Amino acid sequence: MDSDVKDERNRLLRSFIVPLAFVVIIWLVKCVEVVFHLDLSFLGIKPLQADGILGIFLFHFLHGSWSHLYANTLPIIVLGACLYYFYKPIATKISLLLMFSTGLLTWCGARGGVHIGASALIYGLAFFLMLSGFIRRNKSLVIVSFLVIFLYGSLIWGLYPKYAIENHISWEGHLSGFIMGVALAIVYRKEGPQREKDDENEDENENDDEDPYWDVPEPPKEELTQPRYFRH
Repeated sequence: MDSDVKDERNRLLRSFIVPLAFVVIIWLVKCVEVVFHLDLSFLGIKPLQADGILGIFLFHFLHGSWSHLYANTLPIIVLGACLYYFYKPIATKISLLLMFSTGLLTWCGARGGVHIGASALIYGLAFFLMLSGFIRRNKSLVIVSFLVIFLYGSLIWGLYPKYAIENHISWEGHLSGFIMGVALAIVYRKEGPQREKDDENEDENENDDEDPYWDVPEPPKEELTQPRYFRH
């Protein structure tokens, strides 16, 4: 096997390690709840309450039902793998910042109750990936942005309060993910992968065209000569 192909395969496999580890943890937490007849939702976020501060760090790992857990599992794997494959140098930093900041925003601004689930993290990852490619103007990353939009563009409905409340969804957690995903894409636009040199050279070549249409010299004006006279 060609070494480049092998390296690429290993890079792809490594990109799944952290997302899969996270998924294993949230599944183990749910299994512990079921096996020991526990309800750990009290460890979730309770907005503006002292006993809900711990939830800022733990609410991503708690899920109210198996269907809730199922719904969050695949997006975490897909989006997390995209982050670690395409943004490896800053992937862990972005993940940790999203986990903490979405929890903090939810604690500060959500309605009363207990907020649990990894969907805030999913929203943060999705909107980071959607925006970051366009900001960096990197062809490969722009393709990733379009792919994420195609797969998870419907997440926008989770930001609509009426829809979310009717379905017992924490739209505030979703909103915190949206805000922080966009913010981190902008703040860390200079870190990690940047615009490819081929793209820059292509623009330079367009600007350095030997005979660009806008730079065609005007034809020389006919020199003024003595007027001609014609007899009738």
